[in-house]
Amino acid sequence: MKVLFFDLRDSEKSFFENNQFQDFDITFKEEALTDKTKLTDEEYENTCVLCVYRSSILTEKVLKKFKNLRIIATRSHGFTHIDINYCIKNRITVINTEQYGEEAVAEFALGIIINLTRKIKSSMFDIRKHQINLKKYEGELLNKKTIGIIGCGKVGVKLAKIANNFDMEVLVSSYKETPQFEHVCNVVPFDKLLSESDIIYLHMPFTTENYQIIGEEEFKKMKNGVYIVNTSSVELLNLESLYNNLLSGKVKGAGLDILESDYVKGKTNDIGGETMSTKQNYKITEKLLEMPNVLITPHLAYNTKEYIDFVLESTFNNIKNNIKGIYLNRIC
Repeated sequence: MKVLFFDLRDSEKSFFENNQFQDFDITFKEEALTDKTKLTDEEYENTCVLCVYRSSILTEKVLKKFKNLRIIATRSHGFTHIDINYCIKNRITVINTEQYGEEAVAEFALGIIINLTRKIKSSMFDIRKHQINLKKYEGELLNKKTIGIIGCGKVGVKLAKIANNFDMEVLVSSYKETPQFEHVCNVVPFDKLLSESDIIYLHMPFTTENYQIIGEEEFKKMKNGVYIVNTSSVELLNLESLYNNLLSGKVKGAGLDILESDYVKGKTNDIGGETMSTKQNYKITEKLLEMPNVLITPHLAYNTKEYIDFVLESTFNNIKNNIKGIYLNRIC
């Protein structure tokens, strides 16, 4: 079966060097698949499976070129980069990755929180300039602080357990509840979480219903000196409101592990992820990068060797299962 594998990264190459996939004829492409991608007539004609990451933008214009496409497997939980309606109409199966490295993401979120509350970034920058001011780097203990988790799936529950070990109070606002909530956190209304949290953490899939779930009105309800951390989708947060509240001091620090898809000189494969970008957000991101109390990373939370290997293995297992009629992790 002919497979085109896009967005190949160096960290994925060792997996294929150590694993054999005899049932698949795989062609690897380091670039993302977009409407600017040029392939051979043979590749358009014979490809049955596309394996992509979120930096590939699979519009109808892109997909209609493939004559015998049966399966799209995305190595991500999110699938907003794929035209699902086109796939449904043309009976193309779309498979995602169910798990999203909850241990890796939760640990990364904790790292961002500690970095912000202990002012590690600003002290590192200053010491390079031989300008040391210990009073400026006075930090805060996490002990007894309240963390509010918006969207408490597996990642949120894992972070809640870690926060419990720091003797933090954990508040959760989530559209779904799991039995694990009862032992690690307090489920509260959204406004209560905003008003009582010292640290607010966002981790939930983006939908049209939660677009900019944190905006100017939500910032008004927060404590003075709150910290904001987002390892999920950029669309959940109004960046202009965040920037203004950082300037005013209402927000003491922020950590963002997701950026606009056309950031970093317009190369979507550099960060891969979001599709609703604006010139205004691009300019604000430039300003945020200069702030000593802001951490911005290019979608690194999940990025561990263990998780990358897991995603690749589960992706090809899902492809095999769907071919056999076992529809696991099937979006459509």
